[in-house]
Amino acid sequence: MQLKKVKIYTDGACKGNPGPGGWGAILIYGEVEKEISGGEDMTTNNRMELTSVISALGALREPCEVELYTDSQYVSNAINNGWLDSWKRLGWKRKSGEVKNPDLWKQLAPLLTGHSVSFIWVKGHAQDRYNERCDELAVAEAESRKKPGIRRD
Repeated sequence: MQLKKVKIYTDGACKGNPGPGGWGAILIYGEVEKEISGGEDMTTNNRMELTSVISALGALREPCEVELYTDSQYVSNAINNGWLDSWKRLGWKRKSGEVKNPDLWKQLAPLLTGHSVSFIWVKGHAQDRYNERCDELAVAEAESRKKPGIRRD
């Protein structure tokens, strides 16, 4: 069976780290583009980067061949360098201690077995149209969660 080929772009943002955060993703299948986004009131940038990937892959309704573009080396290196597989084998631990964000990595792991996913790192803020749009979505979500009267510059 031929899998549908989908491109996904993802990004996360945080106003303060931790602080209000947001994520954005764009799913592209043929000529169809779908934008999704969300956020949390108190989170970290890495959590938002991971959440964008989880949300995008979770939006797929059937197994697909996915090219996933991220500007997060945290996410791309964990997959491409085999760290995620190692963390699972070691009971969600690293040589230097606990894995950060194990709840999210545990959500991501099964999504990767349901699809054929290639992670491609892209430089952030380097005029990649889709990466820039994901950043806009993520920042807008983070901004919408900032508390009135609190300045986080």
